[in-house]
Amino acid sequence: MGAEATAASERLSAALAAIDAANADDPHTIVVDGAARPKELAHAELMTEWVQRLDPDADDAQLVAARAHHLRRWALARSDYPEGRAGYLRWRAAQARRHAAEVADIVTAAGYDDDFAADVSAIVAKQGLGTDPRVQTHEDALCLVFLQTQFDDLADKLGDDRMAEVLAKTLVKMSPVARRIAQDLDLGDRAAALLGAAKG
Repeated sequence: MGAEATAASERLSAALAAIDAANADDPHTIVVDGAARPKELAHAELMTEWVQRLDPDADDAQLVAARAHHLRRWALARSDYPEGRAGYLRWRAAQARRHAAEVADIVTAAGYDDDFAADVSAIVAKQGLGTDPRVQTHEDALCLVFLQTQFDDLADKLGDDRMAEVLAKTLVKMSPVARRIAQDLDLGDRAAALLGAAKG
């Protein structure tokens, strides 16, 4: 590996390590492979794995976006904003501003430029969905992580009929390849039935 390639590899490693360190502070946990992990750290690792599986040639911006897609999301609680759609949209907008600023700080500290930081933020914001294959890969990975980590809890909360509607909306966002992968995930009998109902 030449000096330039080594520097690029070190830059990516530094950015990912800084994102992981930030997400490791998440007070919320989820169980992955039988072990409790900080929620956003576990989600970020799964996102990265899916992006690399879906696109083995994923560039640095895709990998950083996957790792940082919910960077320190707990730091700005939804409950700090009013109930209802207007409050939700205010929270989402504030999250986007905070996220873009924090990601920019991390990637520039790792040696990337402002254009790279903007590219990462655009992927996370899903700008260009439908035209940029990198953004579709990001969306596919998000949906697959959702199915892996949040399906059972949300199904218990919403009930089967409402969950089938959520799944139908999720599947529409996914590429044909990702939808085929979703059908093969080991999610249990209930999930398989609901996925079948959502698929129609």
